[in-house]
Formats: sequence, structure tokens, C-alpha cells
Amino acid sequence: MFKQYKEAIECSNIVSKTDINGIITFVNDEFCKISGYSREELIGQNHNIVRHPDVPKSQFKKLWDTILSKRTFKATVKNRAKNGSTFYVNTTIVPILDEKGEITEFMAIRYDVTKEVELKLALEKKERELAQLNKTLEERVKMQTQKLYNLNKHLEERIREEVKKNEEKQKMLFLQSRMASLGQMMANIAHQWRQPLTELALTLFNLKKAAYHNDLEKVDLVYNDAKSMIQNMSQTIEDFINFFKPDKPKVPFPLTQSLEEALQIASKSLKKEYISINISADSDLYVIGVTNELSQVLINLLQNAKDAFTQHPHHQKKVVDIKIYQKDDHAYIEVQDNAGGIDNDIIERIFEPYFTTKHASKGTGLGLFMSKLIIEKSFGGTITACNQDEGACFTITLPLHTSSTKDLS
Repeated sequence: MFKQYKEAIECSNIVSKTDINGIITFVNDEFCKISGYSREELIGQNHNIVRHPDVPKSQFKKLWDTILSKRTFKATVKNRAKNGSTFYVNTTIVPILDEKGEITEFMAIRYDVTKEVELKLALEKKERELAQLNKTLEERVKMQTQKLYNLNKHLEERIREEVKKNEEKQKMLFLQSRMASLGQMMANIAHQWRQPLTELALTLFNLKKAAYHNDLEKVDLVYNDAKSMIQNMSQTIEDFINFFKPDKPKVPFPLTQSLEEALQIASKSLKKEYISINISADSDLYVIGVTNELSQVLINLLQNAKDAFTQHPHHQKKVVDIKIYQKDDHAYIEVQDNAGGIDNDIIERIFEPYFTTKHASKGTGLGLFMSKLIIEKSFGGTITACNQDEGACFTITLPLHTSSTKDLS
């Protein structure tokens, strides 16, 4: 059994023996293979025959101090082969003792770790190169940073000037848009009041007629009717004033609320043009913002659809489809008409300020620009336009507010 164990060790490892003075007395085939020496060239030679000149004397002093004190020495050792090449071995040297406990010889068992050590050395070299490269880059970055800093000082003032100009321009655009919106509001108020005023005139005539016939009961009845009409007209004013009230706080609200507000203002003018509205809306989709700002965007889209139908009077059936739905963590609002669509040559420009296809008396070219501004700045969303089926389709994408309807109530 001992013989088999000995053979297994000698076949799988690099094995050598030396006497107490370090003279080689035995080497196995693996030792000859890795060193390049024959057994005859090694036996009788000092073990220094494979010593690499790079290995300091202090390491060999430590080796001899250890094994001569009858302790086992372990280390990774750099050696040199006969052809001058370098190899590395993990080395274990064990003192062999006789019955009296005296050292008779030393046995060294090694295994080849050349590839591992060379890989480690290559990695260390790369790390040093990278460190040097990093140092060089840091110096260059510092130089470029200083240049950029100097350039930035010059640019900052120019940027401030340009920002100020853009802010003033945007304020002017906003004011112009608000004036256009107020004009639209007045037009809608006039439209909302036209029929009640006609009815009120007829009611006052009936009131005068009842008073002439001294019919006090009918006077009272007609008076109450007139009073109710006046209250409704007054409420119309309140609704429009509330709609255009500035500086409202941003709060969670359902998208259907903005749609209802928009339809309340725009529906009569749409019906007057015989435009049908089809609605498919999820009522549980909430966003953060100011509801009347989104309503203003929807009113503008509905107004544009109405104007498009006016420009295409050949349409027999005028339809605007409005869809509100969820996809992933965003809400989508689609407003699509069948009024013929937008010319492909200009569709990319319709959100630019002052760009309009309408007559100067019917549009400022700010409606879609302000709609885009509101959606992006106030809601963090997007608005796009495309031609679909027989008309234009505007799609508003808004980040959803995650709270449920119950949480918000």
C-alpha cells in the first residue's frame, strides 16, 4: 500500500530528494520534464541548479532556517529551466528524520502553477498600466475641465441672456394664447346665451301679456320662469370664470372630469355643426395637475375638429371619437375626427407657435403650441398627431397617478 501511495505521489507531482547539504539524491520524471534536465544531470548537483537569479538570498535563508529546525517549508518558488525559461511551483519541503529524530534528508513535493502565476503577473501589469493611464487621463481631464470652466464662464452670461429672451417670448406667447382663449370663451358665452335670451324675450312678452290681463297667477309663474333663466345665464358666467381661474393647485383628478368640463363648454357649438361625439372612457384613471388646463387642451382639439369639418362641408356624417384608456403606467386620450386629416407636408409643424392653416380671422396659430406646452410642462406628458382612417388623430399620453378612486375620495 505504501509503495502504491508513493508511486501515486511521484506520478502526479514534481518530487525530489536532497541530502542534508542540499545535494540532489532523487528526482522523478515530472521534475526532469519541467526543468529540462535529465536525471543524470541533476543527481549529485546542488538544488541551486534550478534557482532563478531573481529570487533573493533572504528567501533561501528562510527556507534553510525552517527545514533545519525540523519544520515544513511551504512557498510558491520561481525557478529557471535548463533552456533559461521560467517556471513557478508550489513547493512543500519536509525534513525526513531517523529513529533518533535527526534529519537524514529532505523531500520536496511540488506542483506546477506557472500558468496561474503568469496570469496573475499579467493582470498586475495591466492594473499598473491602467493606473498610469488613469493618472494621465486625470491630468488631461483636469486640463480640459479648466478649459471648459473658462469657456463656461463666458457661456453662462450668454445663456442667461438667451434664457431671459426665451422667457419673455414664452410669456408673450402665453399671454397671446390666454387672450385667444378669452376670445373663445366670450364666443362660447354668446353661444350659450343666444337661445336663453330668445326665450327670455318671449317670457317677458308673456309676462307683459299676463299683467295686461291682470292674471296674477300667470304673472307669478312667468316671473319664476324668467328668474330661472337669468340664474342659468348667471351660472354660465360663473362656470366660465371658474374655468379660466389662474394659479389653481395641482391635485389628483379623473380624466373624465376634464372631458366633462370641455364638453360642457364645447358641445353646443359642435351640435350646431351637426357633429356627433362618441365617447369610450375609463372613469378610474387619475392624473396629477390642474383639471381646467387639460380641459383647455381638449376644448382646443374639439374646436380644431369643428373647424376642420367647416373646411370640408361635403361630409355627410361628422363624427369625433374620444377614447380614454390605460396602457402600462400611462393614461391615453385619443381625439379622432373624420374631417379629412392633416396635409402630410405640414403635420410635423402643427405644434409650432403661430403656425395655422386657418384664416387669420379664425386662428392665432397658438392653440396647439400652448396645448403641447401644457401637456409637457404641467403634466409631464406628450401630445402627438397623425392621420388615421379618414381624419386626424391626436394622442395625449400622461403619467398615471397611482392612488385608487377610493383613496382620493
